[in-house]
Amino acid sequence: MSIAHAPTPARTRLINTGIAVGGAGGIAATGLVAWFGAVAIGQDVLRASWAIPATIALHLVQQFISALAWRLLNGSPPPSLLAWFQIRWIRESVNSLLPVAQLGGNLAAIRLLAQRGLPVPRAAAGTILDVTVEALTQFLFTLLGVAVLAAVSSDHAWRPWLGGGLGLMGAGIAGFVLAQRAGLLRLIEALASRMSRFVPAVQADTLRGLHDDLMRLQRDRGGLLQATALHLLAWMLGAAETWLALLAMGQSRGALAALVIESLGMAARSAGFAVPGALGIQEGGFVLAAALFGIPPDSAIALSMVKRLRELAVGVPGLLAWQWTEGRRFLRRAR
Repeated sequence: MSIAHAPTPARTRLINTGIAVGGAGGIAATGLVAWFGAVAIGQDVLRASWAIPATIALHLVQQFISALAWRLLNGSPPPSLLAWFQIRWIRESVNSLLPVAQLGGNLAAIRLLAQRGLPVPRAAAGTILDVTVEALTQFLFTLLGVAVLAAVSSDHAWRPWLGGGLGLMGAGIAGFVLAQRAGLLRLIEALASRMSRFVPAVQADTLRGLHDDLMRLQRDRGGLLQATALHLLAWMLGAAETWLALLAMGQSRGALAALVIESLGMAARSAGFAVPGALGIQEGGFVLAAALFGIPPDSAIALSMVKRLRELAVGVPGLLAWQWTEGRRFLRRAR
């Protein structure tokens, strides 16, 4: 291996950190399974196995809707909607299954869009806006779940910790939006320009116009409203997936309970973005949310396992599609 391709100390530390965090998450998930009974959890997963193909189909519909929202936020430029769906599939597969802290999939998506002719600043601005709208709609979805819980629950002991979590979630999203408006992306443009002096592969004008592109896309109110509605619909389909899995396990508490459990479980997963696949964190979130409706911990963890099986069934082919796409491009350049 040449010196030019040798891993840098910073890269090595990043890889080691990802492995360590992923290992800790795996240990936490394993501990939860062992604590609440691997046999009981396995039986629940087996009972729900007939519903897994349906959850896969539901999730693919979610991805298609999310891809449509992403394209609308970009002003519906080429490539085709089918290509946006494929790139969205790859983006989510990378973020879900690799230790990239929910960033690697977005960077891979920007690269794939650029390969299909979309200018890099435009692709990056549209992806940043899509991530922002998706986070905002998740906050609204979580808020809806908490409102439903307040309406159907007589015990309000959960209010302080859920209220605090919502406050932190809202503050984080508001801070992200304000940073964009204040010129965070201009700073990123300047950093890219400076990097070009030391990293020849980075061109000085790679991200020039990123801030202006984002501000222009944000002014498209019609596209923002349509994308917001589509992302909310995608989150609601996740509640349908949870309802179906609980029904298959014989633990259904109705559609409203499924909505609450899904909203709180996904909020916990998002909070654990630094842990690959939110291992252990997603399971803990479902245990706490399901307990509000009298669902035992083993069934809650089995629900998370069903979602992880669906994640693998969709995500592994997505990673293979990504490698196939990059491999074909490499071979074309080599020729």
